[in-house]
Order: sequence, then C-alpha cells, then structure tokens
Amino acid sequence: MDDKIIRITSAHLSAEIASLGAELQALTTADGRDLQWNGDPAVWHGRAPILFPVIGLLEGGQYRLDGESYDMPKHGFARDAIFEIAASSPHRVTFRLSGSPATQAIYPFEFQLDIDFTLIDRTLTLGAVISNHGEEPMPASFGFHPALRWPLPFGRPRAGHRIIFGSHETAPVRRIDQNGFLKPDPVTSPIVDDTLVLRDDLFVDDALIFDQLSSRDIRYGAAVGPQLHIRFEDFPTLGVWTKPGAEFICIEPWHGFSDPVGFTGDIWNKPGIFEVAPGATRSMSMSLTLEDEASA
Repeated sequence: MDDKIIRITSAHLSAEIASLGAELQALTTADGRDLQWNGDPAVWHGRAPILFPVIGLLEGGQYRLDGESYDMPKHGFARDAIFEIAASSPHRVTFRLSGSPATQAIYPFEFQLDIDFTLIDRTLTLGAVISNHGEEPMPASFGFHPALRWPLPFGRPRAGHRIIFGSHETAPVRRIDQNGFLKPDPVTSPIVDDTLVLRDDLFVDDALIFDQLSSRDIRYGAAVGPQLHIRFEDFPTLGVWTKPGAEFICIEPWHGFSDPVGFTGDIWNKPGIFEVAPGATRSMSMSLTLEDEASA
C-alpha cells in the first residue's frame, strides 16, 4: 500500500494529509500562508504525528501485559503505518488503520483506528475513533501532536507569541527527565493567570506537560492579528513543546504520557491508560479555528 496525499478544502483553508501516519502535512490559508511547520528534517522531521497506542517512552522500550513483555517504539506505531483511505470528499477524509500480524506481535489486540479530518469554513477538526473488535479489554493511550508555525505567518515577531488558556490555571506542571521519562515531582507552572508567554528557555528541559488543566481550549498567536483557537474537550492533558530556536510550537492534546521514572508495572497501571471494552469504541477530537483579530 503506497503513501498518498489527500487534499481537502474550505473557502478559507486547505489541508493536506498523508496516508503515512494519517499525518497532517500542511494547513494553508486561502491566500497561501502556511500555518503548519514544514517538517524540515534538519530540525525536526515531524509535522503532526498520531500517537497510538502509547504516548512517549516506555522503560526499556517495552510494556508488560499479563506477565508478557512487548516491544513498543516511542509514541507507538501508528505514526509510521500506512493507513487506508476509508472515505473521502472535497471537505473531509477518513483514514483507517486495522490490526495486522505485524501489529499483533507488539500489540495483541484486534483494534481499528479511524482518523478523520474535516474542514468547514475556518475550522479544521481532527477526530479519532478507537475500536476494539476483540474479546478482551484493550489498553490504550492516544494523542495529537500538531506542530504550528512559530511565529504564525501574519507579520508579528516570534517573541510576541503566547498561549492564552480558557481558564486561569494555577496547578503545577510535569516535566520529563533527560532520558524522556516522567519526573515524580511537579514544578511551578510558567502560566501567569491564563497566559503562557512563549520563550525558548521554557523548553530546554523538553515539553511542558499540563496534567491538571481546567481549560479545554486555548488561543495561540501574537497579541495583535489572527490567532488559532484550539479546542480539545476529550483530552485531560496538554503537552507544549519545541526545540529551542525552532520555528514551530507543538500544542498536543494527550490522553497519556511517558512512563514515570522507574516504572515497571503492568500497562494497566501506566498513568493515562484508558480501557476500550470488547466491541466498544472511544472517540476523541480536537479542532483548530483561524480567528481574525476582532473575534479573538
């Protein structure tokens, strides 16, 4: 099965999505402004990977289930898999990944993962439906990982960009150690009231992980000019990450994260894991809306 690029459009935006990883490749305004990172491999080759069935790293590169150990790459295998195109129209496309002998070897479940992209007016909605077609409960995590231009392409300096949360946020944040595992102790949040002013030094120690958020939406952009309004109702955790100096910021709704430092338990005890019962589904979505200055 070959990698394909599907393009969907609205009057205000266009999006290109690859069947490799069901990964958003480009999000562009009607006048040709790129809102998404271009995946420059000299900096970071990702653009918007899909994180499934785990998020982050596993201790020893493995998880444990019912006394057996299974290898699993960072962020799971979905981002490196070819999805089939289950449905397509000018404004919407659905990509599908199903369990196979290759996935069964590292994730012994009869799963189906549908990733849906819909463009209506100024909003791109990304949806995920995780289905369990097997006879055993299925553990999983899931996350989106979109990399957005920093600065956005509207003529404002990089230093003036910020994230404004839907609520005042006072809870501490989590960090990962130099090996990529979740540190046990939270640290003081860099959010002031509802605003995170973006600076490179925030990311010297990798991602900011907000696991006690009140907000389920944020606005990203400069103080003046168009902004992106991002909603993530179905996700309890938000990761924010860049490589210091890079021209992107990843705003990542998650259900799950890396193993805690020293974690050796069963996958069912891994923080952020949820259960999909036999014959059941779990749906999650996020959306990105381009708002002009007046509506922001």
